[in-house]
Amino acid sequence: MTTDLGCVNLRWALALFDGLIAGGMRQLVLSPGSRSTPLVLAAQRQPAVTVTPIVDERSAAFVALGMARASRRPVGVLCTSGSALAHWLPAVIEAAESEIPLLLLSADRPPELRGWGANQTIDQTRLFGVQVRAFYDPGTPEATPLALKQIRALGRRAAAESLGAWPGPVHLNLPFREPLVPEPSCQAAPEPQPPLALSDSADSLPSAIPAQARHALQHFTRHSGHGLICCGPGQWSAAGAAALWQAAARLGVPVLCDPLSGLRFGAASPARITRYDSFLRHPTTATALKPAWVLRIGRAPVSKTLLSWLAEVPTLLVSTSGSWSDPNYDVQQKLALDPATVCAWLAAESEINAADRAWLAAWRTAEQHIAQLAADYLAHAPWCEGQLIGELIAQLPADDGLLCANSMPIRQLDTWSGARAQSLRLFGNRGASGIDGQASTLAGLNAAGTPTTALLGDLSLLHDLSGLLAWRALERPGIVLNNGGGRIFDYLPQYGLPEFTTLWRTPIDIAFKDLARTFGLAHRQVSDGVGFRQALAESLQPQQPAGLIEVVIDGDVSRQTHQGFWRVVRGEV
Repeated sequence: MTTDLGCVNLRWALALFDGLIAGGMRQLVLSPGSRSTPLVLAAQRQPAVTVTPIVDERSAAFVALGMARASRRPVGVLCTSGSALAHWLPAVIEAAESEIPLLLLSADRPPELRGWGANQTIDQTRLFGVQVRAFYDPGTPEATPLALKQIRALGRRAAAESLGAWPGPVHLNLPFREPLVPEPSCQAAPEPQPPLALSDSADSLPSAIPAQARHALQHFTRHSGHGLICCGPGQWSAAGAAALWQAAARLGVPVLCDPLSGLRFGAASPARITRYDSFLRHPTTATALKPAWVLRIGRAPVSKTLLSWLAEVPTLLVSTSGSWSDPNYDVQQKLALDPATVCAWLAAESEINAADRAWLAAWRTAEQHIAQLAADYLAHAPWCEGQLIGELIAQLPADDGLLCANSMPIRQLDTWSGARAQSLRLFGNRGASGIDGQASTLAGLNAAGTPTTALLGDLSLLHDLSGLLAWRALERPGIVLNNGGGRIFDYLPQYGLPEFTTLWRTPIDIAFKDLARTFGLAHRQVSDGVGFRQALAESLQPQQPAGLIEVVIDGDVSRQTHQGFWRVVRGEV
């Protein structure tokens, strides 16, 4: 009797997806190919999985990254054999550095074809090296009960490892022999799956922490003088944020909130500080507010000014991350604990005195002074990113998302955003801080159920044009800052070199209107605050196409405006 190898492949692939789904995977992004056919057929038979086709593998990986970043659940990305999976690498690196759970499912030729010059066959084993948390090559499919049990277990294991103590990408390399399509008589169906139990460990706050951790916290917060809490990029539940504000109140310390911490927007606290990147540039203020200790939660902050100012200050790091985030080499101890748990303990155990109240009051005075100074300055300044960001933060609906690209956009946001009472989810690919994959990440964030707007630089958009294919269905716009190229270099030592414009700033000459038309997107071009306010309001209306908002900004004027503000802050004018 002849074995239907296509049916064997399908049954094995179905068992793999049974395991992945049991482990929490609910979304799969795939790029078309032949060798991946059994996996594609299996995925489309799984009612628990939403399948999103994306032609370009690099774009597909960033779409999956956006989905996983927003949902905090493992998301699969699937491609065929050969060079296809090499295009995943930038997104894999970002997922590894940002600790995002990705399941990399690469189809492969069978082992006997490797090394013999067979078409579209490369050595795919361990292709991503140290960038993945785990790698598996289970061999070619079999349909025995034991083989199906094993591959089902591997799916559960891979999903669990992507969500483990050190979350990140897991690579499954899956070889298939031909035929890849089963005979019509093939009987294969997925196993019934129980509903996914959605839970967030951060919503429950354990009351106990180890004695050694309690001792470290007591030493830092009670016996070392004035301190502060610095919250870097990360995500806080409502319960966790409430515990943080309670801890800050009991300690009488400020909480410096990175724009990607999620703490600048939503329920407020007198301890919330957002303007530090500005007022720490004033020498007298920076000296007066220098702390004796820092309790840093999560990754290092975006602000270089803040990081430089914190150098040499003893630091206690609280992070569940498997990595060691200490660019200043000042971390004396790391507590691998849930930050919300630590904050709940601090809120219950710490005491506050009059000196602490004066300490926090000094920070509040600096915050309020700069907020008013920035408002007055921008009211009379030429049109630039400062006014745009203020309008953007004010207009975005509550509970929306905002993806901020790397290079200048995230730094401008850090400087000008301030705070607001309504919640807003801030996203950014700050793991490796690349400018690639931004358009695709936006599509993934929206596909995960968070209506998200993007603020991108012109070069960021250029790096990910294929991602625009997924923008047609978006309910929120992508905003591109058309300011003449890589403007971050205007603030770096390369500025002024004879070759600067050609080799660093690299201005681009692209008609974004034509680009939008090519991808079937609505296009709005604006060059002042009134135009931007109207364009953004229109694009946020349910009946209006969101599309692309092109914001024309004179990069030279922007630099002069930005640097002029620093001079005002420093008291030089």
